[in-house]
Amino acid sequence: MTTPRPAYDIEAWRRRIPLLASCIPMNNCSQAPQTDATRAAAERYLDSWNRSGMDWDAWMAEVALAKVAFATIIGAMPSDVAVFGSVSAAASAVASALDLDDKRRRIVVSGMEFPGVAHVWLAQGRRGAQLCQVPVRDDGIEPNAYDSLIDERTALVSACHGWYVNGFLQDVARIAARARAAGALSFVDAYQTLGALPVDVRELGVDFLVAGTLKFLMGVSGIAFLYVRPEIVDSLRPTATGWFGRVEPFAFSQTLDWSPNASRFDAGTPPVLNAYIARAGLELIEEVNPASIRAWHEVLARRMIDGGRARGLVLHGTDDVSHKTATTAFVVPDSHAVEAAMRARGVLPSARGPVIRLAPHFYNTLDDVDRALDTLADVIRAR
Repeated sequence: MTTPRPAYDIEAWRRRIPLLASCIPMNNCSQAPQTDATRAAAERYLDSWNRSGMDWDAWMAEVALAKVAFATIIGAMPSDVAVFGSVSAAASAVASALDLDDKRRRIVVSGMEFPGVAHVWLAQGRRGAQLCQVPVRDDGIEPNAYDSLIDERTALVSACHGWYVNGFLQDVARIAARARAAGALSFVDAYQTLGALPVDVRELGVDFLVAGTLKFLMGVSGIAFLYVRPEIVDSLRPTATGWFGRVEPFAFSQTLDWSPNASRFDAGTPPVLNAYIARAGLELIEEVNPASIRAWHEVLARRMIDGGRARGLVLHGTDDVSHKTATTAFVVPDSHAVEAAMRARGVLPSARGPVIRLAPHFYNTLDDVDRALDTLADVIRAR
């Protein structure tokens, strides 16, 4: 039987990730490893800073190019993208633009939202928002579970694309369509999916999509991007704002005008160093090709699920690889202790609550998966 292989030259890509010489990173749901490209990007900024002291024209051009790279990954235009320091900050800006009037006060929130996003919507209670949560059942959410909660009272529906706990994929296109039919806006956190599968925001029909680059986009923390559907931009006035949200930021005016595109959601000085690194990671993922990455992830996930079952591990979530991200979760006792023991043996997993998450990426091999499963099984037996 022929051993499966990805559509790209995996060995060549592995040579560009120094961490692979010392351990097996299986924690892309938390942290991407450094590549030669991201390190070179950071050094390029540091060299610029050291050489010129200040080069705002070049630095702002780099932020603009990072927006271009993000827009390319999601099938949008650069003018549809704003930049933030975190997904939470992006969600807060969106929340500040909501008009929570007497007719539309409801915010529908999936039980799968990352806490940092859910907290933003919860905080809107002080403005009169009424939150409704879509509960998680059997480690997932059925798309029709949203239907009875979305109506003419709904201002916004927040539905993450992939659940950070076990990688469950939501049908956000269906959810966004249901929201729009009711006159509500849709917000999608794609932190756990971008870089792991192809995403086209126009096909999904979402109003907002947000993600950082720390995970499957092979970037760094401290930067996130927000897509805003261009047809709704003109109707939005975020009160969480700053000088980069203006028509001419470098006019240094105290006039509260609004950029004609998604940059009206930009706030203060952007994260310049982070933009250098983010752009490098985004362009790397685009070069590998998200569709090819997704195909390889499904091979790895099948190996992970079947191999975990053969080793007596308890799966958390679906075993249908077409309905999950690259993340596979197993139920363990004391996940943080298990993570520490695995790290000591050279395998990097990610603990979350009752589970250990194994999240390979495009550079991981079938042997990596087998060794990670063996290590996990050995650690559990030793406890």
